[in-house]
Amino acid sequence: MNLTPYSFNRFLLLGALLSGVLSFAVQAQMQMDHSSHMAGANPAKVSSVCQGIGLECANAATPFFTQDGRLLLVWTASGVVSVAQSSDLGKTFSPAVKIAEHGKSLDAGADARPQIVADKQGNVFLAYAFFKDANWNAQINTTRSTDGAKTFTKPESLVNDSSSQRFPSVLIKPDGDIFISWIDKRLVSAAKQGGQNRLGGSIAYSFSQDGGKNFQVERFANESSCECCRIGVSLDPKGNPVLAYRAIFPGGIRDQASQVISASGAGPIRKVADDNWKTDACPHHGPSIAVSNTGTFHVAWYTQGSKRSGVFYANSTNQGATYSKPTRIGAETANVSRPYLLALGQQVWLVWKEFDGVQSSVYLKESSDNGKTWATPKILSSTAGYSDHPLLLAQGNHVFLSWLTRHDGYQLINIGQKQ
Repeated sequence: MNLTPYSFNRFLLLGALLSGVLSFAVQAQMQMDHSSHMAGANPAKVSSVCQGIGLECANAATPFFTQDGRLLLVWTASGVVSVAQSSDLGKTFSPAVKIAEHGKSLDAGADARPQIVADKQGNVFLAYAFFKDANWNAQINTTRSTDGAKTFTKPESLVNDSSSQRFPSVLIKPDGDIFISWIDKRLVSAAKQGGQNRLGGSIAYSFSQDGGKNFQVERFANESSCECCRIGVSLDPKGNPVLAYRAIFPGGIRDQASQVISASGAGPIRKVADDNWKTDACPHHGPSIAVSNTGTFHVAWYTQGSKRSGVFYANSTNQGATYSKPTRIGAETANVSRPYLLALGQQVWLVWKEFDGVQSSVYLKESSDNGKTWATPKILSSTAGYSDHPLLLAQGNHVFLSWLTRHDGYQLINIGQKQ
């Protein structure tokens, strides 16, 4: 069963009833009900229904700090992809640049968001996805700017393939090369054409050495993965991309995996935890990964497995060969979702959302010893109504929470710094 962003509401409700976690389904239902006209971004509050294409009507916004400290922000609103920049840490933004308009075909699902990075010279690369047909087959488009995000090239397809590609995740390496990974369904499509039933998708990736103008021939990291969950990405101390994603293991088990991508190809597929989540459905709830300067992998994820259910954290000191025992994020009775990690040096920041039936709050806990011990969690911000996933990013030694909300606007909050 391949659940769309809309039919996923029913799956969550059923899963919650079966597992006795109805409150989580209520939170997810509320979030999905607002998926077509979501969060606000202006200091002033906006109406509950927002149909414009500006940041005040965005459903998802992704930030990136340039080398000179400018904040780039790409968002999707009412079927349009737009970019703006800020020189005062998100207090004000330049006039938006419209990248593309796809209307209701734009991929604006629970785990879908546009991607943006910039190199040291200020060249900008952007990726997003839209649906090509009514069967949720998508295409990833990419575009570039060589004038500091003032103008962009015409969006073009990332790959030359007629099947579905969704959920791009983008990194820029220290040498300026661009890494992109995504969920690819060409193997599923080929199996279907051959009369076989194949579930899920595949984790595909590619590199560009010219700012995204050209990409190497795409390769598979894992031929069997969940089809609707974002891919977590980070860089290890050697500059190699490290992935975390929901893989499909034998027996239909959809548990988290991590994998290192080097110049020679994809490394071994390592299971993060034995959650034993056996399902043919797709939870639209991908993981987050951050790698410290010692090479420790930090992973946070959501599961409804038979061995554990909820949101959890674990780390690995041996490139994912083994992981620590998973620890629960938030209280067992709390409605926890959307964890996100960032590591600088041996400091680790972990944020997540909790919904109390009235408002959503972003919680933070920090570790100064590579995840061995953690400070007491604290609330960073709260809002009523819809809110995007909380994201973390760094500018120099400073760490920021990026959070797009409907009622309280776009927030960029300085939450700490590297010691």
